[in-house]
Amino acid sequence: NCNFEFDLCEWKQDENDDFDWNLRTSSTTNMGNGPATDHTLQEPSGHFIFIKSTFLQLPGQKARISSPVLSRRNKNCKVRGVIIFYYHMYGAHIGSLIVYQRTKANHEKILLNLTGNQGNFWQRKALILAGDGDEDFQVVFEGVAGQGPKDGIALDDLTFSREC
Repeated sequence: NCNFEFDLCEWKQDENDDFDWNLRTSSTTNMGNGPATDHTLQEPSGHFIFIKSTFLQLPGQKARISSPVLSRRNKNCKVRGVIIFYYHMYGAHIGSLIVYQRTKANHEKILLNLTGNQGNFWQRKALILAGDGDEDFQVVFEGVAGQGPKDGIALDDLTFSREC
């Protein structure tokens, strides 16, 4: 479970992407169309991670962050594994949020692909972690920069089900 109030927990920035997810609060950023509060505390001082399309990123550039490695040897995770998270994607020219399940051999399976304005509020999503194979895996969140300089994608409260 990670609510980003203190750090990125054990989530790691990918090294082979174009820019990073940033740990932020609503009260310390001029996000334009970003969330007014975090999801956890419902406060402007609460933390979340986000990417913002700026003039430093070209449309289509990607930021990726990866979970700790989860073991497929855990039969319960293999059968009933779920990741639950909250996202905020608001703006006229927002990019995309893609969630992958990545094996240790770097095979990636898309679990979710959202593009465009999803509304000016936090939304909950629960994704089933596909149970094929016995290879350990990670969950990867990829934010893709859009065309709008004020448009951003935010994530908060990333939680794996107890089985994992």
